[in-house]
Order: sequence, then C-alpha cells, then structure tokens
Amino acid sequence: MSVVIPAHNCRAYLDRCLTSALVQRVKKEIVVVDDGSTDGSGELLDLYATYHKDSIKVVHIECSGGAGRPRNVGIEHATGRYVFFCDADDYLGPEALERMVAMADRNGSDIVLGKIVGHGRRAPVSMFQQSANRVGLGDSNVYNSLCCFKLFRREMLERHRIRFGEGMLVGEDIVFTVHAYCHARVISVVADYDCYHLVSRPDGSSIMQQKGSRDPLAWLAMIRRPIRLMAEHVEPGPLRDHLLRRHFRLDAFAQLGAVFLESDDIRRKDIAREVAALCDEWYTPGVHELLNSIDRQRATALGDIDRLVRLARIENATVRRRLTGLRWDGDRLVVTGSARLDGISSDDGLAVVLRARHDPAAEIVIPAERKGGDFTVRVDVSALASGIWDLRVAVELEGVVRFGRLGAERDSGLALPPSRLIDGVVALPYFTRDNGNLSIDVGGHVVAVPGTARLIRTRWGLGHRLLIDGEVSVVGTAPAVSAVKQIVWRERRTGRERTEGVLALPGGGFAARVAIGWLPPGTWDAYLELDLGGPPARFRIETDAETVAAPRRWLGAAVLRTVRPYATSGKGRLSTVVRRLTARTIIRRITR
Repeated sequence: MSVVIPAHNCRAYLDRCLTSALVQRVKKEIVVVDDGSTDGSGELLDLYATYHKDSIKVVHIECSGGAGRPRNVGIEHATGRYVFFCDADDYLGPEALERMVAMADRNGSDIVLGKIVGHGRRAPVSMFQQSANRVGLGDSNVYNSLCCFKLFRREMLERHRIRFGEGMLVGEDIVFTVHAYCHARVISVVADYDCYHLVSRPDGSSIMQQKGSRDPLAWLAMIRRPIRLMAEHVEPGPLRDHLLRRHFRLDAFAQLGAVFLESDDIRRKDIAREVAALCDEWYTPGVHELLNSIDRQRATALGDIDRLVRLARIENATVRRRLTGLRWDGDRLVVTGSARLDGISSDDGLAVVLRARHDPAAEIVIPAERKGGDFTVRVDVSALASGIWDLRVAVELEGVVRFGRLGAERDSGLALPPSRLIDGVVALPYFTRDNGNLSIDVGGHVVAVPGTARLIRTRWGLGHRLLIDGEVSVVGTAPAVSAVKQIVWRERRTGRERTEGVLALPGGGFAARVAIGWLPPGTWDAYLELDLGGPPARFRIETDAETVAAPRRWLGAAVLRTVRPYATSGKGRLSTVVRRLTARTIIRRITR
C-alpha cells in the first residue's frame, strides 16, 4: 500500500496527517513529496523519515505551483499494489486503508471510494449512501466524485499511464480521476466508515480557498480537457450522456448560478458564451433528458442574459419557511405554515414533499391549500410505508422548484402532536435532534414508542411455570391482538435472549405460562415484544413487589434449582434470578 502525500507549506498540519497514515493497519509505505516548501515542512518531513525509515520516504522537488507534479512524482516512487492520495492538510480515519484494501482484495477492485467527510469544506455525499462491492459508472453516482482521494490499483495506473495534469492551479485531479474511471473494471464503495477527513485551513491558504481558484472562465476552459479525455474512451450513447450530465450540471451550468450573479454584464456574456460552446460540442438530447428543470431552461436560454440572471436569482433565493401548526384530524396530520422565496414577491405553486429517508426516490407530493402567504396540507399517514419520512416545503416559480426542510423555523411553543396508532402501525411525528426539522417515524424506527406493559397478577403453576396476567398500552390505547407477539427474557450480563409465547387478549390484556425455572443461571429481565409496523417494539414489563410470586426451589435430576422473581428497585420492573446447584457443588460448599 503506497500513500502519496504532496506537501507545500503545510507544517502545521503534517503531524496529524502523517500520524493518521502511520497508524493504518496495512503493510504500507508513505511517499511524501515536498513541493519546495519554505515554512520548515521539508525539515519536519526529514525528521519523520529518520524516525520511521521503514515507512516514510521523502522526496524534495522545486516548487511546481500545483499538486499535479508532486503527485506524479509520488506515483513514480510508489511500489505498493495500491496507491492512495492524501493531501497534507487532511487526514485518514484509523481504519480507512484497512477497510478499503479489504474491499479491493475481496472484489478485485481497481478503484475504491471511501466515505469523505468535510470539516469546514463541502464533501461529496451522493455516492456514499451505502457500501457496494461493485458499482457501474452508468448506474451509480460515483462519477460525481472526481477528487483523487481514493484507492487506486497501481498496475492500472501504470498500464494506462494515468497521471495528473501538471501546470494546473486546479482540476489536475479531475483529469486523473476521469482517466482512471474510464479504465477501471471494478469500482467499489466503502460508505459505512469515515475514511477521509477533508479539512479547511483556518488561514485560507490552500489552493481551493484562494481567490480565483474557481474563476468561472478558467474552470470552463479547464473542464474541456477531462471531457475530451472521457469521450475518447466512452462511445456516444447512454453511458456517455450519464457522464456528461455530471459535467454539465456541476461544471458548466454551475457557473450560471451565484458566480453569474456576482459578475458584471460583460463577464456574464463571456460565461454564457463559454457554456454555449460546451453545449454546441457535447450537449445531446440524452443529456437534456437527464438534467433538472432549471438546467434544461438554461440550456435553451444561453442567448438571453436577462433570462439567465432571472433563473440564477430564483435558484439562489433563500426559501423562507415557517411551521405554525401541527395537529391530528383523524388519521391525517394537519401541517400549517408559511413559505416564500426571499426577495421574490410571487410564486406559481407550493407543496409539501415527504421523502423516505431509506429510499430518496420514494416521495409523496401534497399540494398545499393557500390563503395569502400561509399554507395548509393534510398528510394521510396511513398511506406512508414503514420508515422515516422527512418533510420539505417546495416552492415553484417559472418551472424551477426550490426545496427547504420544514420545522427548524417554527412558532415558539409549538408542540408536537401525540403519537398515534393507525391501522396497527405507530406513527410518531418528531423534530430531528441535529437541526430540529420535522419528520414522521412510521413504525418506530428511531423514536422510542410510548407504551407500558404491566403485570396484574402472578402465581406458580404446574411444571414450575410462572403464570402471569398483564395489560399493555401503546400511545395511550390498547394495541390490536395481532400486535402482541411474545415475552423476551434477556440475560443482563451476556445479552443472551430466550422467548416465550404469549396469549393476547382483546382490550390490551395478555397472559403467559413462563418456564423461567428452565432458564440458564443468571439474572434475566422481562420484555413484552410487539409488532407495530416497524422493528420489534419492546417494553420492559412493570410490576411491584406485591404482585410478584414468591421464590421457588426444587430438586430434580440431582440439581437444586432456585428461581427468584422480583421487582427491580426504582421503576419496578420484572426480573428473575436463576441458580442451579448440583450435589457436587453443594458438597464442595459445605466442605470448603
């Protein structure tokens, strides 16, 4: 494993970066290329190389003015089966390379994307929804990420002479990664671990933080090179259109947004002209179909600067929204609020969109009832599948739809309506912990289900079984008989579980004949398990000392069994201590 790190005047960050690479539990070499540093970085690197001769190799070169040249030098000195590129101001998660190498070895991967998280910088997210052994360029979002912070098979890089662009202030990694994607036979994703930490320098000294690093005209000129490189390897058709969609959406039409508004009239014309030139060469009907509404409109309005400005203003206007009310009306959740585009006096329509968190493609659009600037929607919760549903307000103007999460801005004192059982499924409106946005948990996936299970009486029956009668309530009402599934005994120290059948009764009652005397030795806690439309919902069975049957002891098959049911102190919950003593154990205790 070769870790290639270009370094230029980043002494303050080197300790963290190098330490994160050194602790990786893989066989590795760390190739650090000092790109003409003048802040003492070179001396510090030499010190590291002295103390870590078997792991760190330092190469000094004259300042090249960009990251492309030092990365290429790093590749020339690399000897590992895989190469990972890490910037000197960023760092790796402790298990990053171990997990990524394991993924590559398991699948024969040529490229492995490890989850990237940002610290003061935006990180790509669309390709990290879930881990994947194999993904295709045409049916995934991996091509959205063209940074080089990935694992690459070195043999692929050498066979196809895949290298970074040199003499480029920005975009050198886009050239490299596009070329690598075109030759990768297997691409994998590690999304369940924070592999790479992307850091913003507080002093703003990194290349991407410098003024002019994202100059729109320079970017549009730069992006032609990777587009042509991709087109040399991918024939016209659906796959090329899918890849071109990324370049138009994130590289070309992105220059018609905020940066377009900040430009003067002459510069706006120059930007529009360069985007039009890209469209003349690469924009196809297939690309058009893949783009969203605002980018389609931009493609047809490149000769109309006023229209482009109008679209940019709509796109960049803040969605001002406020939640003013939540209440139940039967099985419908009534949501009231206000929403508008800041600085724009009118809109063409408003709706609330419910999107399933586990499946972003699943969404329900509910047109809003309007009265002035206020809106009302009625959410039929019974129509929602089990899972977490996030609520967004959608404001439409001139074919452009702007979204905003609903709930963080709300009237003071606004209370959540109580949870509700709807057709045997629990529905729990809640505000998210991080941002206070409104979501609905259908089935109790992340929100604790309000409910109680309590014993009414207990007594011993035949076969040393504990006979219990109890009652259960969920969100203040009796659950359906079919919802009550079983009693679960969980051993407190080991976490082992045993289940017992239960008889559910109408009106929330339940009864069981529990063979607790036959549980293995230990302390066991009792739960009542219900099916409420999501993962099994468990309620600790509550009781008091007067309700719990007395301990029981009996001798059978040369084993003395002791069972002591009891109510725990404090909240009073059913537990039992089980002990077994053989004749040999009893004799040993007597003679000890």
